[in-house]
Amino acid sequence: MSKMKTKSSAKKRIFPLKSGKFKRARANRRHNLTHKATTRKRNLNLTEYINTAQEARVRKMLPYGA
Repeated sequence: MSKMKTKSSAKKRIFPLKSGKFKRARANRRHNLTHKATTRKRNLNLTEYINTAQEARVRKMLPYGA
């Protein structure tokens, strides 16, 4: 049986943790930053966990953990 393929886009954006959760960066931090508030930009710097509703989908995209 052949190996399962990892989604290349997911492995660049989503990072598995030892606890089994997945970590990701927040969106809306690439451009048009001049009209966003400083506190909003600072909060967008933070990372976030993948929602539990989407965790099964992410596990399919990363079959070997990353």
